Amino acid sequence: MPDIQEGIPQQALPVPYRRSAIKSPYQWIVQKFGKGKREAEPARHARRAYKNVNSAWFSSTVLIFVLVFLFLPLGIIAVFSFNEGKAIVWSGFSLKWYAELFLESEKLWHSFRNSIVIAVISAFFSVVIGTFAGLGVQWYRFRGRGYVQAVSILPMVLPEVVIGMSMVIFFSAINIPLGFVSIIIAHITFCLPFAFLLILARLDEFDFSIVEAARDLGATERQTLFKVVIPALFPAILSGFFMSVTLSLEDFVITFFVSGPGSTTLPLYVFSMVRYGISPVINALSLIMILGTMVVAFVLRNFLKGIAASN
Repeated sequence: MPDIQEGIPQQALPVPYRRSAIKSPYQWIVQKFGKGKREAEPARHARRAYKNVNSAWFSSTVLIFVLVFLFLPLGIIAVFSFNEGKAIVWSGFSLKWYAELFLESEKLWHSFRNSIVIAVISAFFSVVIGTFAGLGVQWYRFRGRGYVQAVSILPMVLPEVVIGMSMVIFFSAINIPLGFVSIIIAHITFCLPFAFLLILARLDEFDFSIVEAARDLGATERQTLFKVVIPALFPAILSGFFMSVTLSLEDFVITFFVSGPGSTTLPLYVFSMVRYGISPVINALSLIMILGTMVVAFVLRNFLKGIAASN
């Protein structure tokens, strides 16, 4: 039986069966910007590899630019620490500023010693308080837990001027004289959030089953804390300690507000020298501190890698 629509032209079909010449916005976008046909697999891999090469080149260029921008001032300080003159013009190689640093800079070394003592003490208490605070916040549920977490971050986001002024008012209200004690308390307050957050980050990855295993084997809560939990948290504790030391050593604003007679730290001493012109002795000290920091960072990196591998 012949098809009854065989002889019917296309334009004679009813409207619902005709192919509309008007395209929807989606069809127009697909036809305009979409791919006409599927590419072969080798072509897609070649184009992706070409894009990766371009992005790698751009990323490497930006990285080199950022590193030069960050470390070029340190290189200038290192070079001019060997300059014979005081001006920022090269006048000859000399080691006299290093001789003056080690032999004729008693006040500078006294302020440096003050900074080291304050940094170590404040970092120690920051890590101890941050460790127990992190254990309490992470493993226990109590009223005000969220409030403690929120308040602990405030010293990180508040301007140091505000912290310094509030510390001065607080010490004046409770009759604490400005000096070593006030600087240490202020630095503990400032460094505590950083140690606290590092401990919390480590506790998020902590396997609590080892604590349960220790308790099943007869360990007391004290033994579990000092022989299981603390060793497992030791990389974060050590990282928080050195970060706190670094923050305490370089702090100037808070120390400026809460320092007293006889408690001059290295940033305060350098600031007092700036008013009369920076001596190249500071350049020599800066180079020594940079090299010392690099050595400590390298040793600490290998030490932490060994601890992580053992865990």
